[in-house]
Amino acid sequence: MYAYFELIPKYFPELSDKQLDLYGQLWKFYHDWNAKINVISRKDIDELYLRHVLHSLSIAKVFKLKKGINVLDVGTGGGFPGIPLSIYFEDVNFTLIDSIGKKIKVVNEAIKELNIHNAKGIQIRAEEIKRQFDVVVSRAVTDLPTFVSWVSGKIKKGNSSGIGNGIIYIKGGDLDEELSQISWQAEIHEISMLFKEDFFETKKLVHLMKP
Repeated sequence: MYAYFELIPKYFPELSDKQLDLYGQLWKFYHDWNAKINVISRKDIDELYLRHVLHSLSIAKVFKLKKGINVLDVGTGGGFPGIPLSIYFEDVNFTLIDSIGKKIKVVNEAIKELNIHNAKGIQIRAEEIKRQFDVVVSRAVTDLPTFVSWVSGKIKKGNSSGIGNGIIYIKGGDLDEELSQISWQAEIHEISMLFKEDFFETKKLVHLMKP
């Protein structure tokens, strides 16, 4: 059993055998690729399921995304949160973007190797994306006001997502000052209320709804 893998079925008993098999394949895939291209820090790679997979899946624990919607993962790095989410939400379309080519190479190799039909990776900056999405997700790529300025024009108005179109942002620490600079309606979820492991103690999910 890979370190912390048991947390996936523990917190998500609804997963199918096929989905669990795909999550299981992530260990070898990321360890093999990390030896070639350092996309995950050396410290984090052995805690892949805790620090990356489960962390990403906190979004799935709180939000039930509507079938057929389009989600943009900005600054995806090696594919987080987009790859774990695309396995969980099999009927949601994911576009994973990053400005760094080697990271998107790893993302697209993961999509190909695991035969994930509902995700694609593109090397592009968020500001350069031309189309609009129902939801934008990300893990702490910058401060919230800057992030909103990057992606606000890329989000459709309304509630086609079923949760209120906008941003779902994973970040730790005190966010009061950042949120005070944003006029969007905000909903904060403490990840420590979802998962009991110490790693999640200060981690939060921020849902910003587009006005």
